[in-house]
Amino acid sequence: MAAETQRTPFVLPGDRIDHSLIPSNPKKALRLGPGLRHIPPNELVPTVAGQLVTDWRKNSIWVEYNGGRYIPSQGDLVIGTVQKTSGDYLYVSLGDYTSNALLPSLAFESASKKMRPNLAPGQLVYARVSLANRHMDPELECVSPATGKADGLGPLGNSTNTGGAGAGMGMGMVYGVSLGMARRLLMRRSAEEGGVVVLEELGAAGLAFETAVGRNGRIWVNSESTKTVLAVGRAVQETDEKNLSVEQQKKLVRKLAKEIS
Repeated sequence: MAAETQRTPFVLPGDRIDHSLIPSNPKKALRLGPGLRHIPPNELVPTVAGQLVTDWRKNSIWVEYNGGRYIPSQGDLVIGTVQKTSGDYLYVSLGDYTSNALLPSLAFESASKKMRPNLAPGQLVYARVSLANRHMDPELECVSPATGKADGLGPLGNSTNTGGAGAGMGMGMVYGVSLGMARRLLMRRSAEEGGVVVLEELGAAGLAFETAVGRNGRIWVNSESTKTVLAVGRAVQETDEKNLSVEQQKKLVRKLAKEIS
């Protein structure tokens, strides 16, 4: 039986992808992630340079890469910043993406025409991309269409700023990470998968915190301790920027834990 997740050698834009590498679960539609383009009838072509990754369980395939601008894809979890409210929509910035995403005011748990969330400009939200089309602004949701529950989505604390080096004090801070790091944090099912153990090691060291990861290259860190928020953000960014191995991540965590103890 093939492994659930398989990583293959690097691909370049325009390369032909062997059909044996493409998942073919007859019970699920094939999901194309970032970095791939479908050429009818059945060809997949990389649009970026990176590592081709297939998830046989989810019947999905994508190209793992760090650079470039985030392009919304249906189903992505993202961290956005509310820019303004107009009518039935909130306009949300996803960072480097040029157009704002639309978040319907009714796309929240228990929201109704009489009871809508009151989110001010600068408010952070954790949302899912519900609609992505190259000819339209993406649309977001903060509720599961299947259960009607938030399932962890919605406003994130009281932090109002975002930035590549980390910004916004109070209920949390948002840090910028590479798109590849964001995908690794979101798609792993265990600490060892993807070679990212830094968050689990920080927790094992006694740091109490919570996180939310956005596919658009953002991670929100919240804790009652400002030192903990700073330490977690620093650890994740350093792991990303220096491409630290598992052992190097553990060493970094031990160092940070000593600094804040």
